[in-house]
Amino acid sequence: MKRSRAELARRVAAAALLFGVVTVAYPRAGHAEAATSGPRSFSAEGLAKVGDYIRNEIATGKIPGAILLIQQHGKPVYFENFGVRDVATQLPMTADTIFRLYSISKPVTSAAIMMLVEDGRLKLDDPVAKYIPSFADMKVGVEKKDEKESFVLEPLSRPVTILDLLRHTAGLPYGFYGGSTVRKLYADADLFNSDGSNAEFVERLARLPLAEQPGTLWTYGHATDVLGRIVEVISGKSLLQFEKERLLDPLGMSETAFFVADGSKRPRIAEPMPNDRAISPVTQVRDPLAPRIWESGGGGMVGTITDYARFCQMLLNGGTLDGKRYLKPETIALMASDHIGPETRIARDHHYYPGATSGFGIGFAVRTSVPPNTEWPLGEYRWDGVGGTFFFIDPADDMFAVFMVQTPSQRGRIQLELKTLIYKAMGR
Repeated sequence: MKRSRAELARRVAAAALLFGVVTVAYPRAGHAEAATSGPRSFSAEGLAKVGDYIRNEIATGKIPGAILLIQQHGKPVYFENFGVRDVATQLPMTADTIFRLYSISKPVTSAAIMMLVEDGRLKLDDPVAKYIPSFADMKVGVEKKDEKESFVLEPLSRPVTILDLLRHTAGLPYGFYGGSTVRKLYADADLFNSDGSNAEFVERLARLPLAEQPGTLWTYGHATDVLGRIVEVISGKSLLQFEKERLLDPLGMSETAFFVADGSKRPRIAEPMPNDRAISPVTQVRDPLAPRIWESGGGGMVGTITDYARFCQMLLNGGTLDGKRYLKPETIALMASDHIGPETRIARDHHYYPGATSGFGIGFAVRTSVPPNTEWPLGEYRWDGVGGTFFFIDPADDMFAVFMVQTPSQRGRIQLELKTLIYKAMGR
């Protein structure tokens, strides 16, 4: 059922009061459009062009294969497998193919955190140090440019909060981009290639300086990994145990985990092209069959398209699926609202991945203005993974799309071109 802008704004306001959020932008005209003009439909001709595009990517040797699901009004309108899982085996792509999800793990971890918020076991404005005491002693690395460049550590102007982690304003960068001293320290720490527990990981992280003061700049990085540890501290369970009990198993996401425990499933694992395995200058795509201790809430999951589609449908439904409620509608509305708008004074630099027409909510980017030369809806929310997977959820049209592929080098280009074709198939 479509909801008015006023109703969604009321729910966001109610959630903001409930969860301790002071400043938040309400969902905008994309939700209003859904209430007034109704969802758009797909054309068969437009969807055919979507398929032709993916087939051409395979035919020209850019990717081995892929899977695309577009679902509207709770039913697939397009679901097709393309090419092969692995050029070495030539096994065909199928719906049960297992992919490295990388950063589309983040929305799953964020949903788990919001379940604990709904349970009353933490608040969004809680300091992270309440759950991870070593965060109380963190410093901010600052480069001074006087007579000569120098690097100093300054105290926090305020504590890092749970909301900072959720919206990537905690100052915890990945080390593989940017040239600052702090980012080099993160790169040298080689965090991605470690394999300790979440507890060990956050203690290593807490020994590094923040890249900037909390709440001042959107900085993409390890914040969601810290959220994974907070789930463990509060629940007394591992991140996977909690997620399986509260989210994955009830949703039927039986193939989603942090590594593939059954060696007989190797033929089902999608692989990138042999020359397309670098996710950063120093890190290659990992073997999903290799046992892992580290349950990275920010990028460690593996899973199938059918699993992730159930998660997306739950979000689109306002927190329910198949008669079971996972999150309240107010929580979903809060997650899908922009939390770094102009009123927050949070800066964006050239590493701001959501792009000029989007803000950032709780776990994913949120469309706040219409891109030039498009009719893309406001209120759409989405994210992607460095291995090539991406999804977007469009409440205005009551639809979502999930694309599964393994291609670190081609992912950005394919995502934009494919999404453009999908929206053109709707007349947008």
